[in-house]
Amino acid sequence: MCQEPVIWSRTQVALGALPFLVLAAVTLIDVLVGHSIGLLALLSLGPAFAAVVGGLRRMIIVSCLALALCAFLATYMDQVIDLDDELAFVTVLGVSVAGVIASTVRERQERELADVRTVAEVAQRVLLRPVPAELGAVRIAVRYISATSRATIGGDLYEVIAAPDATRFIIGDVQGKGLEAVKMASTVLGAFRQVAPDTSDLAVIAARIEATLARELSDEQFVTAIVAQVSADGSKVELLNRGHPPPLLVDGTGPRLVEAAEGGLPLGLAQLEADPGQPAQPGQAAHAGQAAQAVQAGQTAQAGQTAQAGQTAQAGQTGQPSSPGRTAVIEVGPGDQILFYTDGVSEARGRSGEFFPLAQSRAVREAGDPDQILDALSAEVLRHVGHALDDDAAMLLIRREPA
Repeated sequence: MCQEPVIWSRTQVALGALPFLVLAAVTLIDVLVGHSIGLLALLSLGPAFAAVVGGLRRMIIVSCLALALCAFLATYMDQVIDLDDELAFVTVLGVSVAGVIASTVRERQERELADVRTVAEVAQRVLLRPVPAELGAVRIAVRYISATSRATIGGDLYEVIAAPDATRFIIGDVQGKGLEAVKMASTVLGAFRQVAPDTSDLAVIAARIEATLARELSDEQFVTAIVAQVSADGSKVELLNRGHPPPLLVDGTGPRLVEAAEGGLPLGLAQLEADPGQPAQPGQAAHAGQAAQAVQAGQTAQAGQTAQAGQTAQAGQTGQPSSPGRTAVIEVGPGDQILFYTDGVSEARGRSGEFFPLAQSRAVREAGDPDQILDALSAEVLRHVGHALDDDAAMLLIRREPA
């Protein structure tokens, strides 16, 4: 499900009101102080600010209001229009005409950009197909929050496949943005959909995705991902983490991050693990550096949340720590739930720069309907940021229903 947040920041609200405040202030000062000090030309500031924010309709309204006020203030006392009044009227008129032209051009460009964005979003919705809400003892919900504050589409991805022996799923994030990221997400999902119905070995699934990406990825791209499967009764979740933010387990003791397994480098970097003794080529070195920065950023965002939550899932709860490339198993009790997400959630920054405190979120502590939980969590993230997200965010919640 794709969710388009429509949130105006305080700055946008202030800019929207600024043209009217300027006109009101100039009018009030002219009435109180007197017409002789020549303030009428300042009425042109109203149309000038309106051209910066708002559409053509707002621009026309502010321009007409400024011209009407200019004419009124020039004649309301002495009924005589002198040269200064005429120059002020021409100034306001000139700025208004220029503002209308600028607003018209900007709106046309925004419509063209919206058309391109719509095509990309439609392609993305085709990629991110609806997932089953319930599979046996497991309920599933997903959400996708698009970063509408930028004219780009991210590469966040998810998919759920119902196999006879288990429910397999993937959630991931392609490095980069735009249509190229959507293309890479399509490659990952296509490979996963092809192999997941018939393969229970997560390492084999990841290897097939790697092989497909090797033919598609450039030297500057990689994909962080978690490949996982839920047992038929929902009691166990096996996962392979390839450089992705750790999932959040919510059971009777509260939310905690699961960081028990080292699943290896992000997808697309298999060649760096295949020959660890060989010196990296310049392109591979840059590639690996970007991947390390991405993983480190996710770990930094999560470290404070884990400490605040008080505990992280230990090896006894999730299986012994795995060697790189191995999987981890999470025991899931009745009513427990696990949240998988991309870094658009965990690295969402508030106005003072702090990361979103996922482990302390009220929404994840709720035991209600998974769709309602993700709706509430999406709203919390947006309130924390205070505006549209700077990065797309995907969330996948699985919940084992009580017997």
